[in-house]
Amino acid sequence: MRQVCSAVTVRFLDEAVADYFDDCVDQGLSPDRFARLWLHTHPGSSPLPSGTDEETFARVFGKTDWSAMFIVARRGATYARLRFSAGPGSEVELPTSVDYGREFGGTDGTAWEAEYAACVAREEPQPFDHPELDGFDWFRDRPLFSRKEVGLEPID
Repeated sequence: MRQVCSAVTVRFLDEAVADYFDDCVDQGLSPDRFARLWLHTHPGSSPLPSGTDEETFARVFGKTDWSAMFIVARRGATYARLRFSAGPGSEVELPTSVDYGREFGGTDGTAWEAEYAACVAREEPQPFDHPELDGFDWFRDRPLFSRKEVGLEPID
């Protein structure tokens, strides 16, 4: 899905979300079949949900009868939680891991990189005036994630 990201934020383009919903409905799917999962990455080593993650999960998925949040951080750290509202409602953390060592039917690193380049735009940080940081660029030539950080190459 087309989005604009910084090292610590993500903003999905409204038209990209609408197009995704339209495409799924055109394929005969109802939202309860495609709009229940909040899967995303974190730039650091902690997969624990942030306050923004919790707010988004509650706002976007809070009215569904069930939904799940899954977060992948660096070095393969993961977090997953299932929430359901049937009966008294509850939520439970799920043990998870990602096996980067096995290929699967959709494995195509070149296509993944092309889709990433087409859909993910970098949001540059707003400049601020601080004399000790003159000329310092936090994000110079740095992708949001390297192939190594997302598990596509071995970690040293």
